[in-house]
Amino acid sequence: MPNAMRIDATDARILLELVKHPRATTIAVADQVGIARNTAHARLARLEQDGTLGSFEHRVSPEALGYPLTAFVTAQVTQRRLDEVAAALAAIPEVLQVHGISGPTDLLIHVVATNADDLYRIAGQILAVPGIERSSTALVMRQLVGYRITPLLHRAARP
Repeated sequence: MPNAMRIDATDARILLELVKHPRATTIAVADQVGIARNTAHARLARLEQDGTLGSFEHRVSPEALGYPLTAFVTAQVTQRRLDEVAAALAAIPEVLQVHGISGPTDLLIHVVATNADDLYRIAGQILAVPGIERSSTALVMRQLVGYRITPLLHRAARP
């Protein structure tokens, strides 16, 4: 979302309403936020277009698809091959996200697996990507704080 505009308090209130009622119509959102329907529609369209309002994918649980294991793989890469590495990782269905990070490793790769053997297979696929020099895998034992944005939306909604 590098080119996204900062949201204002009205945008934040719209997004909070969608957090509370994800299936709400534009008219319902407008009523709850206290703005005109056309204003709500235009703001929602802008939020979708600039990437502020992401895809529905974040709401689908990997566990429901048969992937109960979550792991993070850190990897060191040959820098000049970073684009190739990213494309190869994107081709692995079990790779959910890849972040370029600072520090002793270059990538943080979020993966899911069906079981330990499947995780071993996926880690091997990642290590086999040309340009990945070495990797390390950490299994998630328990999620302590899930993905959340609501506290930041509450802060942004303040006038």
